Amino acid sequence: MGGKVRFGASVLALGLAGALGGAGLAGLGLAQGKPESLLPPGFDDPAPAPRPTPTATSRAGQAPANGPASAPAQGSAPPPLPSGVPADPANLPALPSITRDDLAGLPSLEALEKMSTEELDQLLGLKPKSDIPAGAQRSLTRVGVLAVDEGGLPPVALANQSDKLVRAALSGTNGPMVSRWGHILMRRALASRLAAPLGMDPIEFAALRVGVLNRMGEFALARAVVQDIDSAKWSPALTQEALSAYLGSGDITGACPAVRLQGSARDDGEWQMWQAICNAYAGEAALAASQLDRALGRGAAPRIDVLLARRFAGAAGRGQRGVQIEWKGVEELNPWRFGLATAVGEPFPDGLLDNALKARGGAYYARAGALLPMLPAISRAPFAGRAAREGIMSADAMVDLYAEVYADPAAKGDAQAHASTLREAYLAADPAARIAAMQRLWSDGAKLGGGDGYGARVMTAYAAARIPVNEAHADVAGDLIAAMLAAGLDRNAGRWGNVAEEGSLGWALIALSRPGGGAVGQGAVESFIGNDDSEAARKSAFLVAGLAGIGRLSEGDAGALAGDLDIDLTRQTRWTSAISRAAEVGNPALVVLLAGLGMQGTSWSQMTPLHLYHITAALTRVGLDAEARMIAAEAVARG
Repeated sequence: MGGKVRFGASVLALGLAGALGGAGLAGLGLAQGKPESLLPPGFDDPAPAPRPTPTATSRAGQAPANGPASAPAQGSAPPPLPSGVPADPANLPALPSITRDDLAGLPSLEALEKMSTEELDQLLGLKPKSDIPAGAQRSLTRVGVLAVDEGGLPPVALANQSDKLVRAALSGTNGPMVSRWGHILMRRALASRLAAPLGMDPIEFAALRVGVLNRMGEFALARAVVQDIDSAKWSPALTQEALSAYLGSGDITGACPAVRLQGSARDDGEWQMWQAICNAYAGEAALAASQLDRALGRGAAPRIDVLLARRFAGAAGRGQRGVQIEWKGVEELNPWRFGLATAVGEPFPDGLLDNALKARGGAYYARAGALLPMLPAISRAPFAGRAAREGIMSADAMVDLYAEVYADPAAKGDAQAHASTLREAYLAADPAARIAAMQRLWSDGAKLGGGDGYGARVMTAYAAARIPVNEAHADVAGDLIAAMLAAGLDRNAGRWGNVAEEGSLGWALIALSRPGGGAVGQGAVESFIGNDDSEAARKSAFLVAGLAGIGRLSEGDAGALAGDLDIDLTRQTRWTSAISRAAEVGNPALVVLLAGLGMQGTSWSQMTPLHLYHITAALTRVGLDAEARMIAAEAVARG
């Protein structure tokens, strides 16, 4: 048995040498005796064909009469020598030889036995650059998943724009938006099927967009955008953003086609663990185990990370050794640990996840955990409030989530209580009882995801729209309208126009959000300012900036009111000049990217009336007036 293995390895080694210098091996074959033929006589050495006899009229150097003479094509084999004429060894081409250095570069028998088919293909030069036929490869002229007829932005909107400005806007967007509607609008732009700006490589443009989606917590959408590009064309930057998207969306093995195609393109610890996982799910469990053993022995990654990778890889087949996850000494969480532990159902030690959520960058775990499909609803509920208020989850998704919690007999704690209250807000027979249930959720909003509790408004949006318009509910009209507008129900909110008193919160929200609304007088705004009890009259400043931006407040009234509030809407900065210019030339995609750059933050206290004014004005000018109205109304509701 050992002899057979060694013989096979020798043949493989010769094959490798042939790949390095096949002609050299052919030279070795010349020294052997001619093998005995197994064919009957006449099959292996047929008689030569008769040569044409020159005619009497043909002369030396001329073609025979039956056809013109043709010179052999360049690069073709020379004509065979006449039968019986011996070959002159001096005229034969020199054969390349195999040196000791060539043989020294060959892998050992042990190394060959441990190689995967992918590594052998790469060694032999058989690994294709792409696993997709040339005719089926996708074009990079448009990259994205949202066409114009699906709500996407115009595909060539950025084609003639400066690559420096687009690169600066995308690279500078490093955090979440203060506005839920700003997040939704930015997500729409980043997912649109767009051509790259002038002078920018389409792969770089895609990597920048996917990076912003990842930083916004839109991992599933980021994964969809990278999947619109053939993995053979991924750059290192796009590959890294793709891995973040796959990890954040819980699709660990989804990255395997790219990981296996790129092979040894990287050698960091994360890449080695991903390679081992992908090899395990490709049926090469033994190779995966040895790779993870080497990663652990060499310290390529922390021990806990490798153990989680072992557990995940072990789920690929039968007969895998058990893996005991040891959390002792692990004091912090990271995306790899969160994603792998969640995927394999490994519980976190007490306090580890809570401490991670409170730490800087902890919002990552809430944004990812809110949508991870392997988590039950009761586990996703604590994360859902943040996801809803930031724009990651819709009102429909929130209702579906808490409906699952309500139907879970094992549910308990705050999530179960909120699910029961939400059910009452939708189904109670008395409108007053439904309003009371919503108010309990609003007051408990901090437990639904922290922040300002706006996630509770999102989850009650459709319940608020079901409340009949009645003077008896005028005192809560502002809260009901704010909840409706959290889901964009502007027409339902507008029905309360005759109930909301002028100068009240409900009136202000309707004045900003009503489709086709008319001009607003200075006196009505002054009434709102007189009733405003927000810190530093922030709601009033946002109301003036929003009404001026969407064109419902005259320039003179806006200037007078801004002066009363000690705000300056005429100040110019590089950012205001850029977004105004983008709106002037009618470029909606560039306006949205610049608006997202200006809306970064974790609280509306970080938004200035100047930014709100220019954002709403630019969006209105390029035809995105519905989004401008929703952003302005949200600013007043949350200011």
